[in-house]
Amino acid sequence: MSSNEQWTSDVGDAVRIAIDGPAAVGKTSIGRALAKAFACRFVETGKMYRAVALAFDRGISLEEIRIEVTNSGHFLLNGEDVTDLLHTSQYDQKSSEVAAQPEVRARLVELQRAIAAEGDVVMEGRDIGTIVLPDADIKLFLHASPEIRAKRRVKQRQADSYEDTLHELMQRDARDQNRTIAPLKAARDATIIDTDHKTLAEVISAALNLVREQLGRHCHGS
Repeated sequence: MSSNEQWTSDVGDAVRIAIDGPAAVGKTSIGRALAKAFACRFVETGKMYRAVALAFDRGISLEEIRIEVTNSGHFLLNGEDVTDLLHTSQYDQKSSEVAAQPEVRARLVELQRAIAAEGDVVMEGRDIGTIVLPDADIKLFLHASPEIRAKRRVKQRQADSYEDTLHELMQRDARDQNRTIAPLKAARDATIIDTDHKTLAEVISAALNLVREQLGRHCHGS
């Protein structure tokens, strides 16, 4: 698709694309690429849980927490832009812990659905296709081994130890997959993309082609 091409729905319905998968599998990179290509809003739901963890660290109760996601992808916690505070190893683990709390999930799922109802959206997380948007137009589930994901994360963050990173990811996977509330798993109708032996460009290309093919029946380029 050219940069000037716009995609619109023939029936006037919002397009909703769900991307799920474990930590460090590339959901954010793929999601941003799809959102840009199809002129959708992009929402990283994991950062919403990180914002809750940050709020709890600050002594803010769940009832007092207000989280806003701007159109540019910034996250506001009670009016403060906390985007740059959320992507740390500290909140890698804490976000998974708060995500296991039913009351936190209920509140954020409600907010995520409200955001999706506002217009075309690409939303990534761990339960988007199964819980948040079970009727999404497109459902992708990204897969990669813990070893590959650990190598990618170490390269991305540079300072992290491979052994420590691998251990943390495996702990995170176990917690996400085994929790009783919205465990990490692929939706039955999701397309699984194995990224182990693919470059980021190859995965983006595959995802773009898939979305074009599946949305082609009711979307068109102007």
